[in-house]
Amino acid sequence: MNRNQALQALSREQLIELLGIYAKNWLAADGVWFQSVEKKFGMAEAMFHDVAIWRKFTVIEARRLKEFLHLPERAGLEGLAKALSLRFYANINKDEIRIEGNTLTYRAIDCRVQTARRRQGMEFHPCKEVGLVEYGEFARTIDDRFTCECLSCYPDIRDESCCCGWKFTLREG
Repeated sequence: MNRNQALQALSREQLIELLGIYAKNWLAADGVWFQSVEKKFGMAEAMFHDVAIWRKFTVIEARRLKEFLHLPERAGLEGLAKALSLRFYANINKDEIRIEGNTLTYRAIDCRVQTARRRQGMEFHPCKEVGLVEYGEFARTIDDRFTCECLSCYPDIRDESCCCGWKFTLREG
């Protein structure tokens, strides 16, 4: 594997800081294309493409993390918790993960996307629709026994203490 010599010269702290920069850059690119489509064609068209992109990207991200973590085919609740904690979002959003019985609850306490849109005077991103695809497909790639349920996500906010909340249930079998 060809490694960037500049990266090899960085300290652990610098690499961690750079990872945060990369995560912010990734999110900025995601937001820039979305807002471009939203501005020209409207929210419905932008959401159509957002769902289509996330349907594929989230599977790619989950597969790569699963391989990196050496997770088994059916990684279960602990595998999902590990993979969620290493997503790009984990570097830029404040979140929490709780496991109880056969469920995992993931809550984004602070969300850079919604914070940026608020700061720019824009309406919130109606992320529930794309979140169902994104989080559901991510979890099912980690372990095909997962179901995903939205607990709270714009525009269907049911928990004011977080930006969004998702419940993953591990079915038997």
